Amino acid sequence: MVPDFLTIAEAARLIEKRELSPVELTQSRLDRIAKFDGELHSFIRVLADDALASARAAESEIAAGRYKGPLHGIPIGLKDIYETKGIPTTGHSKVMQDHVPAADAVSVTKLKDAGSVIMGKLATHEFAFGGPSFDLPWPPARNPWDTTRFTSGSSSGTGAAVPAGLVLGGTGSDTGGSIRGPAALCGIAGLKPTYGLISRRGILPLAFSLDHAGPMAWTAEDCAIMLQAMAGHDPADPASANHPIPDYRKALTGDVKGLRIGLIRHFYTTDNEADPATRDAIDAAAKKLAEMGASVREITVSPLAEWAAPGIIIMMSEAYAIHEANLRTRFTDFGEAFRDRMTLAGLWTAADYVHATRRRREMIDELDRAMAGLDLVMTASAVSEAPKFEDVSKFAILERPSLTMPFNVTGSPAMSVCCGFTEPGLPLSFQIVGKRFHDATVLRAADAYERATPWRSRRPSL
Repeated sequence: MVPDFLTIAEAARLIEKRELSPVELTQSRLDRIAKFDGELHSFIRVLADDALASARAAESEIAAGRYKGPLHGIPIGLKDIYETKGIPTTGHSKVMQDHVPAADAVSVTKLKDAGSVIMGKLATHEFAFGGPSFDLPWPPARNPWDTTRFTSGSSSGTGAAVPAGLVLGGTGSDTGGSIRGPAALCGIAGLKPTYGLISRRGILPLAFSLDHAGPMAWTAEDCAIMLQAMAGHDPADPASANHPIPDYRKALTGDVKGLRIGLIRHFYTTDNEADPATRDAIDAAAKKLAEMGASVREITVSPLAEWAAPGIIIMMSEAYAIHEANLRTRFTDFGEAFRDRMTLAGLWTAADYVHATRRRREMIDELDRAMAGLDLVMTASAVSEAPKFEDVSKFAILERPSLTMPFNVTGSPAMSVCCGFTEPGLPLSFQIVGKRFHDATVLRAADAYERATPWRSRRPSL
């Protein structure tokens, strides 16, 4: 019998030894989707027949001695902004509900080439922005730890499906926190890689200069496995970085000895105050990393609002430029949350955008200076556990400065890591940030922390 919960790494070891059938693993996930997703709404579209066909092909290849690696035969899901050949890619919007791409996104091709089994298309917030919305063709995903609560967004379906064991991993995108937010509130590992490390070609854009694609899974090790397959230069993506790709899994040494970590505490104690449980959990995580051999010291940078403000202006200005034509002609086909936020963006000027991009350059330089004697920084991913749906404001992104946006502005690799649970059993998280293209160091620290703490042994009770 296939266990309800497996990591990618665990399943891969069993598949490689032929102790676990990819077909049985895939069928077990389809059974869980049928059983639980009617309440979670993590999937927009389940591709049961395609998934089973891919699983059978993987099983035949492995039996013939053509094992491709740790994603071979592994069931994953795709955020529904990743284009899929012959299969609708909607952005969770009525505006594109009939859009059927002619080709897969580059990252989807890479995941398929690695042997992944694509289970279906996962919920997002409309065009990876806005939400949660209840006026779209599909309902919003719900948090598996408590279905009355928000997943955060916009990679909401992946955030819900992974901890629930409906998939072993999934893709996300992150323009201002859309990987790290759901990872934080849903208690999983979510990596926003260095800007340009993964091609965005074939991924519906929100803001060209801030969009990052990345993996979401139960553990940092699983994220490393997915990143290995997804990363690489794409000459057809003008933002793609032509940078060597290391062995990310090899970097997972299990220790943090010698790593120098700066704790940006004022982001979540003064600038955007987190609740006591979150503050205590992050303080405990910093103490644990120090006990494990890292050097952890508190550092001070510019107030959080100075990092978040240029990111918000750039994101919304670029998003408005992308959607302007449809906003003019199909305004009511968008959900209320998306169209009302985008209307605000239409009031900003070219001067606002130019000033924001200049300020962005200054913030990049500031973080580089702050990290000159450090390997990593850490701070909060979210200010609290997952809120109830009714407590999420339409304009929440503008009401308090974002804890995640600073590292979209800088293009730095940043990852949410679970660091405990509230008394009612809701996940808490912190954020690890590295220097550009030092994604392996971020993964190393996250993996070592996960191994040294008990949080990965706890799953939601569905």
